[in-house]
Amino acid sequence: MKKDYSVIFFDVDGTLTDSGRGIMNGFAYAIGKMGGHVEDRAMLKQFVGPPLRDSFGRVLGYSEEDTERAIAFYREYYNEMGGNLENSVYPGVEELLKRLKERGKRLVVATSKGERGTNFVLEHFGLKKYFEVIATANDIDRQHKNEVIGYALKLCGIQDMSSVVMVGDRENDISGAKCFGMDSIGVLYGYGSRGELIAAGATYLAETAADIERHI
Repeated sequence: MKKDYSVIFFDVDGTLTDSGRGIMNGFAYAIGKMGGHVEDRAMLKQFVGPPLRDSFGRVLGYSEEDTERAIAFYREYYNEMGGNLENSVYPGVEELLKRLKERGKRLVVATSKGERGTNFVLEHFGLKKYFEVIATANDIDRQHKNEVIGYALKLCGIQDMSSVVMVGDRENDISGAKCFGMDSIGVLYGYGSRGELIAAGATYLAETAADIERHI
């Protein structure tokens, strides 16, 4: 039986906006500043979505100290050098948010982006007005997606998980939702593959913004 979700959580990068170019350029900049070199830019796609510390530390193998330095370089590029403007809203996304809002749905952002970058992007593209709550990552107690989702649930005062669905494009969106028994919609137009989203256990898959609305 199809559920009628009343609260919809949205990831940002790869779900609401196509921010890949700015994020990948930020990683290339940070890696270069750390003395490295990116030979294949395609490998940078894996870093669109997951937490920065996972990408620099676990994936690239930087030490804890070097990870902090690399994150600072990344944020320098993204926040100060125009990386956050190398971005665009995916087709149909604003129309989707408008329709869901008109139907009385509660819309929530749950993102691994920091507060500054998230608010800038949402305000720049005129999307912030659609969201009741904006939950972002920080450098203290919300470094992973499940921690961000838990924070968002607390802010919303939600206890009935059957009414909530998480929309995102990467494994961490899906696994983060599963931590709380939430359903999820894996979007295929972002930066995660169909195989990644299926393996993570996405409840539904969506090829377009219109597909997201059909599942909701």
